[in-house]
Formats: sequence, C-alpha cells, structure tokens
Amino acid sequence: MPETILEVKNLSVSYGAVRALQNLTLQVNKGELVSLCGVNGAGKSTTLKAIAGVLKPTAGEIILHGKPIAGRTPEQVHKQGVALVPEGREIFPTLTVAENLRLGAFGRYDAKRFAADLEDMFTLFPILRERYHQAGGLLSGGEQQMLAIARGLVSHPDLLMLDEPSLGLSPNMVDQIFQLIAGLKERGITILLVEQNAERALQLADHAYLLSTGSCVFAGKPADMAREDVARIYLGGGERA
Repeated sequence: MPETILEVKNLSVSYGAVRALQNLTLQVNKGELVSLCGVNGAGKSTTLKAIAGVLKPTAGEIILHGKPIAGRTPEQVHKQGVALVPEGREIFPTLTVAENLRLGAFGRYDAKRFAADLEDMFTLFPILRERYHQAGGLLSGGEQQMLAIARGLVSHPDLLMLDEPSLGLSPNMVDQIFQLIAGLKERGITILLVEQNAERALQLADHAYLLSTGSCVFAGKPADMAREDVARIYLGGGERA
C-alpha cells in the first residue's frame, strides 16, 4: 500500500458569508503528483491555502502523516513539511536571491545541509547562481518563478504545493516550468498542483480532482477525466482554470 502523505476530509472554507469550499475530500500519496483542476473561482487556491494554514477551515479535517493540522499557523505547517509556492510567486523583491532561499529553509535550517541544497538548486536552476546576489525584484517573471519553487524545495518538503506556476509566463518559459515539474516528480517529490493549463497538468498527474464552485465534481485518473463530459462542461474547452 502506498504511504499517504495528505488526507483532506469534508473540508469547508468560507470568506465571510461566502462559501468558497464545501465538503472537499482528497488524498495525496507519497511520490504522487495530484492535480486540482477547475475554472477561476472553483476553490483550487483556497484548498492550498487552507492546507498551508493561511486560511482557517470552517469545517473538516486536514491530516498530514496521520496527524491533524487544520487550524495551525503557516509556520507550524511549514515546519511539519508542507511548502506552498503561491500564485504570483510572492518572493521578497527587496531581498537577494540568497536571502529569499535562506528564508525558504526557515524552521528546517541546517547550515551544512543548506550549502548542499544550494548546489542542488543551482543544478536545477542555473540562472539562480548567476543572480545569487541580485534583488529578487530585478529577476524576470520566469526567474522569479524558479526562485519561488527553489525557495519551497530548500525546506525539503514532504508535500510541495504549486499554485499556478505557469501563470503569466511566456510559452517558452511555460515549457521550462513543466519540464522542471516533471523532473521534480522523477525525483520522487510529492506534489499537489493547481495549474491553469489543465491539459499540461493532467499529462503529468497520477490523480486528478475537478472542482466547480467549491465542490468536487470528479476524482480519478486523468485519462478517465479526459473522457468524461464533466471535463468538457467544467473546463469549458480551453477556458482558464
């Protein structure tokens, strides 16, 4: 039996009187890439933020390695092995690449291991070696996305959550980001992916969930979802996720 990293059970989240997520249940096993699909407003980013502790659920359970984490702070969740690469990257623009990466290791920092981690990140993202002492805000959009992913990886997460990693990038950079994600999967990194380019995301996914207005309307293998009418109805034949 595969090792379960994350279980979400009947999760609900509200923004005031607005119910953004309702009774969502999902599971992520070790080494899997799980894709959350759906149009804008479906509840995908809300799901990641609730898991990361950024949003407090109104109901339901979030279980990491068999232990409940719902309601814990983002710092506590991060220390327990969850790294969120947020939509829009949210790097610290006035800090250098070096300082951004060091912040990513916060709570799981070891000086000797961090030095080795940097070399690993430079192998994955050679441009970051060149930009190491530059302010994050001076990087291009694609370079900032690479920095954001590297910042998540240096914490050695048990679960890496990527929220719209290709958003706003050039087609060439989108290809590079998906090649990178494929490489991370080959490394055995467990990934929960929210991505506007559903077709590309499903090509990499082991399991997929389709959300609509805060509820799950499909859960299963990506190939099965592609054959279902719900994919055509809820993804709208190319409409942005």
